Amino acid sequence: MAEGSGRKRTTSEPRLHGEMLATSLLAFLKGCNAYGYQLTQQLSDSGLPQSDSGTVYRALRQLEGSGFVSSFWDTSDQGPARRMYSLTAAGELFLRTWIEALNRYQEVLTGALAGFDTTLASEDEGTEEETP
Repeated sequence: MAEGSGRKRTTSEPRLHGEMLATSLLAFLKGCNAYGYQLTQQLSDSGLPQSDSGTVYRALRQLEGSGFVSSFWDTSDQGPARRMYSLTAAGELFLRTWIEALNRYQEVLTGALAGFDTTLASEDEGTEEETP
């Protein structure tokens, strides 16, 4: 069936969740305090995989429960009070640890992908040699 013919996709788009979502939220909070809506927009604008606002708010509550963020009600603007989130010292330590781990993962993946690219090139060369 041709693309655009109304067929549903069988593969799903990547989603940002779990500790990758938590780490991303903490990274955004490192620079300044923010509302949940602002964080959802920053995630969307950053080019990271999609994450709906409900998932972001659940992650923020979990981060607060873990002591990585704190929140307070901001009543300074006109309109209803909004919950403002900020990074705690424990959250900054968690973020630093995750950044170190992600840097190590990047090194490992870079090495693995370099080997993968070499393997593919070797396989392609071997295939060409066997062709009459």
